Amino acid sequence: MGDYGERSMTPNVASSVIIIGSGCTGLAIAHGLRKAGIPVVVCEKNAAVFSPGERDWNMGLHWGVPILKSLIPDYAAAQLQSVQVDPNTPTKPVDSLAFLNGQTGEVMVAPEIPNFHRLRRSKLRALLAKDLDIRWNKRLKNLVFEDDNSSVIAVFEDGEHITGRLIIGADGARSTVRKLLLGPEIAPSTRLPYSATFVQAKYTHEQALFLRSFHPLYIAAPHPDGYFAFFGLQDAPDADKPEGWTFFFYISWNASLEQQTTERVTFGNKERLAQVKRKSKGYCEPWKSAFEWVPEDQPAWYFDLTVWDPSLPDHQWDTRNGRVTLAGDAAHPMTYQRGQGLNHSITDAGKLVEAITTEAKLATAIEKYEAEMKTRAGEEVKLSVLNTTMLHDWAKVMESPVFKAGLQKNK
Repeated sequence: MGDYGERSMTPNVASSVIIIGSGCTGLAIAHGLRKAGIPVVVCEKNAAVFSPGERDWNMGLHWGVPILKSLIPDYAAAQLQSVQVDPNTPTKPVDSLAFLNGQTGEVMVAPEIPNFHRLRRSKLRALLAKDLDIRWNKRLKNLVFEDDNSSVIAVFEDGEHITGRLIIGADGARSTVRKLLLGPEIAPSTRLPYSATFVQAKYTHEQALFLRSFHPLYIAAPHPDGYFAFFGLQDAPDADKPEGWTFFFYISWNASLEQQTTERVTFGNKERLAQVKRKSKGYCEPWKSAFEWVPEDQPAWYFDLTVWDPSLPDHQWDTRNGRVTLAGDAAHPMTYQRGQGLNHSITDAGKLVEAITTEAKLATAIEKYEAEMKTRAGEEVKLSVLNTTMLHDWAKVMESPVFKAGLQKNK
């Protein structure tokens, strides 16, 4: 094992590895290190694993499933079914994802997806948070690298200092760790000229059955007008009560950066929903009815599409002799239309734990991990941008990466 072992520590030192962020990536890393007997503490800026009013969504995990299962405890792996959007229906060995012509409803392609898990983020995080040392309300303020070249201090806004051998930034697309490493000019994600508005909604018994009849989990549709749409299940706690099911759906479109900035200032929820409802009128089912049936005051959320490529020359950070690194969305936020984000994040977790537990020196382990991660994830970030661009250009849709390769891992 690497040279991260315990040493003489002050009383407030809790671990040799400090993970910033209690998202799925950070929690998976924490479990993997804990399995290897490495002391680890997770520091989370929020007060709980899921706070009231916090946005929840679902994520696709497919080729990354074996990696996640290798990191987490057996009891958690056995409970993955319970944190899926439909906990009542066993995962199929092979499923298919239909892409429809958004205007006509015709199936354009339907690639097969082995081991397709559709996971609720809040429930997955709650499952993975068990048995870990998590410090809540810990908002990172600064990193201080000690002169001994082997320790680092995480400084939090509440005044607490925690010293460790390694800090892992797994704190999401707006990573504070990334900002501290690279500065406010380089660290921010790159905005793309695309926007999306999301809705989560419940319906009547009959409406819910109709909407889910198109696919029990997930369908998608580009549109000749340059839109792309997703429709899927968010939560189905009771198989016999469709009126209790929650659906999660969006439409995305080309929007200049200037337009995005203007709408952020001038649009409220009412304007956002009205805008996406207008776009849905030219869509086939289930989007046409799903948007039509929600009331005018239905909550909606909007965000721009952004990326950050860790392989770019000016995006390189100093690990300070293997004392700091990044993982998951903190290292490589990507667009989501090809369903690769969580799979790459969990791969980061597996590769990082493997490097730490097999290399003799921690600096070597971090160097090895980052070399693989930056190449792999950097290629996927670029591919995600290409895929998003082509899905919003009807003349290029059929040649898009997701149409040509489905959700397969980029080779």
